[in-house]
Amino acid sequence: MRRALVALIATAATLAGTTLPALAAPAPGAPGLGDEYFPDYGNSGYDVSHYDIRLRYYPDTDTLTGTTTILATATQDLSSFNLDFILDVTSVRVNNRVATAARTGDHELVVTPPRGLAAGQPMTVVVQYSGVPSSKRAAGSTAWTKTPDGALAVGEPEMSWWWFPANDHPADKATFDVSVSVPDGVEAISNGVQSRPPSPEILGWTRWSWRSVKPMATYLAFLAIGQYDLRTDTAPNGQPVLTAYSQLLAPDYADAARASVERTAEVIDWESGLFGPYPFEAQGGVVAPPGAISFALENQTRPVYSARFFRGGSNTYVVVHELAHQWFGDSVSVAQWKHIWLNEGFASYAEWLWSQAQGEGTAQEIFDYTYAHYPADSPFWSVKPGDPGAADVFDGAVYDRGAMTLHQLRLAVGDTAFFDIVRTWTTTHRYGNGTTDEFVALAERISGKELDALFQTWLFTPAKPDVATAPAASAASLRAAAPHQPKSWAAIQRAHALLSGH
Repeated sequence: MRRALVALIATAATLAGTTLPALAAPAPGAPGLGDEYFPDYGNSGYDVSHYDIRLRYYPDTDTLTGTTTILATATQDLSSFNLDFILDVTSVRVNNRVATAARTGDHELVVTPPRGLAAGQPMTVVVQYSGVPSSKRAAGSTAWTKTPDGALAVGEPEMSWWWFPANDHPADKATFDVSVSVPDGVEAISNGVQSRPPSPEILGWTRWSWRSVKPMATYLAFLAIGQYDLRTDTAPNGQPVLTAYSQLLAPDYADAARASVERTAEVIDWESGLFGPYPFEAQGGVVAPPGAISFALENQTRPVYSARFFRGGSNTYVVVHELAHQWFGDSVSVAQWKHIWLNEGFASYAEWLWSQAQGEGTAQEIFDYTYAHYPADSPFWSVKPGDPGAADVFDGAVYDRGAMTLHQLRLAVGDTAFFDIVRTWTTTHRYGNGTTDEFVALAERISGKELDALFQTWLFTPAKPDVATAPAASAASLRAAAPHQPKSWAAIQRAHALLSGH
């Protein structure tokens, strides 16, 4: 059809006595979306709308076999395109025709269809594969974690490479179906809602199926396979809640984990009052086996927590942090990884607000403690949260100084404007992406104030800011707003120390 159209246009042009320039030949899509920190993450030339991931996992050998079907649209005339993936590929088909696949770099799979793809053309890409994910290394690590009873696919900023081929960057979100066959008696947990109950597949195997109907960044898709105790409930907003706890948790802190994560629906209800309606279709959380991971991650609809967060007792702060990410990071994702403070600063500030609501230290008192905690010559102040660099994407300054930036904004514009800014941000960028410049512009528009100096000082200046000129009246009002004052500085220190890893 395209060739016929070109011929028709050329004939018409000839009859009219004009000469048309030759159409550009289809070209390869770039092996990256141009991220400043991770230039080869994601791929250009197409936009994904849906991933259908169908897997079988063998826990005894850590072997994964699978077929992923990708629904996408070409955004340029393509002769080939890239996928981010490192397992062994058996076959690739593009629009029902066999394509060739070749590897380049440590995680790039170059797919060449038998005929080019035109801009705007739908793409159905079917990749069949297998491998032992924990044996594969890329980006200097192995993100897939083999556990004593199964495996965990949980990581940031890259994770999909070890279990499904993808356009792996937050700038290209999609909906997901994840279906996993595992031996009977083993649980397989992922994002969203169960699209069907766990069902026998063949003798000795059970299939678990999950569906995420809201757009999701690829690194937020997760898989937890092993022996888990599952709990189900209904949230105050009517949504399904599913929590899961590794059966390998030691008895002395298994109850502390449950006492924290079982408050998920309560925390989401509270955060909805601050940030706007909860953006997704399900709620929950997963506590991983001891030693499996050392961090918590805000996997969409169902964060995954390291067991270490609960060894000292209950810890709702990490739950508050990861659930705040459902708005900041999951629904509103970064356009580039340099803007990571928009994720971590908000999630950390949510902990401060929770502390105040619980009477364990006001946001102002935690700010004061954090500011005093780091002397002027501390390396903490040398990292610019607004542009930390690829090596420091998850530095403590991104979290703490990011939260301090938001507190200074709140002091500068007042509570009414501040929470209007927050809710407008989560509404206008819902299921999309955002940048620091866009956030600053929104804050200035709503507050009517010029805020460049504030953000330059707190996000982009590698030195300890001077807070001597902070609005004293606003600070006092924030202290007075707390329902209860903390009994001692120990309460504030406890709140500060419970910041989560991600």
